[in-house]
Amino acid sequence: MFQTLSQRLTTVFDKLRGRGLLSEDDVNAAMREIRIALLEADVALPVVKTFIEQVRERAIGQEVIRSISPGQMVVKIVHDHLVQMLGEKAEPLNLSAPSPFSIMIVGLQGSGKTTTTAKLGRFLKEKLGKSVLMVSVDIYRPAAQEQLAILGRQLAIPSLPIIEGQKPKEIAKRALEEAKRQGIDVILFDTAGRLHIDEDLMNEVSDLKHQVNPLETLLVADAMTGQDAVTIAKGFHEKVGITGLILTRVDGDSRGGAVLSMRSVTGCPVKFMGMGEKTDQLEIFQPERIAGRILDMGDIVSLVERASEMVDQDDAEKLAKKMQKGHFDLDDMVKHLEQMLKMGGVSGLMSFLPGIGKIKDKIQESGLDDRMIHRQIGIVRSMTKSERRDYRLLNASRKRRVAAGCGMEVSDINRLLKQFQQMQTMMKQMGKLGQKGMMRGGLRGLFGR
Repeated sequence: MFQTLSQRLTTVFDKLRGRGLLSEDDVNAAMREIRIALLEADVALPVVKTFIEQVRERAIGQEVIRSISPGQMVVKIVHDHLVQMLGEKAEPLNLSAPSPFSIMIVGLQGSGKTTTTAKLGRFLKEKLGKSVLMVSVDIYRPAAQEQLAILGRQLAIPSLPIIEGQKPKEIAKRALEEAKRQGIDVILFDTAGRLHIDEDLMNEVSDLKHQVNPLETLLVADAMTGQDAVTIAKGFHEKVGITGLILTRVDGDSRGGAVLSMRSVTGCPVKFMGMGEKTDQLEIFQPERIAGRILDMGDIVSLVERASEMVDQDDAEKLAKKMQKGHFDLDDMVKHLEQMLKMGGVSGLMSFLPGIGKIKDKIQESGLDDRMIHRQIGIVRSMTKSERRDYRLLNASRKRRVAAGCGMEVSDINRLLKQFQQMQTMMKQMGKLGQKGMMRGGLRGLFGR
């Protein structure tokens, strides 16, 4: 996410930081480059114009000229205005009403509404402790109702039983009655979409909204459609009235322009971002943290939060104790790698680290990615228990057996063992620092440093 924009902006700021004093010409040149970077990232033109005007006004003022480090002050000004553009603070869901209350999920076909409904249901259940009923009123797309029912069973979240031939209004009425009967807190309505905005779609969504009186009407928009996503959001807001946005496929959008434009163009806050296909990959939209990621400042707070959610604390403590005693075998390495994959893999973790944009190309050239982690896990699992406990047992013939078992070359086994030895040494040094040290040491070990 934001990879292209982040790299461009980092280049601009590096030039500014290299200067002792900044003249008005220096600032204007930087603003031109930032303007081009934002436009290439697919940010809406009116949003870019306003942003550049506001930043330039502050950047050529006394605040920067008198600063000890003018380049760094310009970065701060850009950061502050990015936060302002994105919405300044996270906007929580409105849940202040007697139960049961409704939340409507709207959007075009193919934007990810049904999966997002399941993600939101899981968020409400696990993070906020709400009982949820998921309801599909999409009677047009084949198997749309069945898809939501399957997701509900996987998450142990009830969905309204399907009755063939019922119209959306009849389904909604039954859902409201069922929620009252079961004492449900939140009803999530997954509405029908179309391939484009049309009058029939808007009338149906509007009628349903009047019937269920939702606390929130959330538009699901595909971030990868760029300016189309912004246009769609504007259309839904004008014709139906939405209270917030959920952007999907944000992890696949290297430009990020839709995210930057949404709040300014629609006036509605982005409340969540879908960061993958799995039902736990829904992030609360945090403007300040997103601005930090765009400017390659990292997002350590989100990384720590993700670690506390994804990493099994008991396993982490056991591993830390083993390391403190100087014990770290190949099975422990596999557990460590699996924890990394749970937290989003190499690319997911890297996006949270400050300054990573400058070395992303080198990381890609080195082949350090999730496929490499899976290959390493495969190699270790092709070993016997005794070999995993003591890698020194792996002589030439054993290495050939392991290589044949996992479909790799002996050179791959040697490379893994070399990295393991470096990681083992690092873990012994970092063990006394606990879990944080373990994570830092593990990453450094994987780089082979």
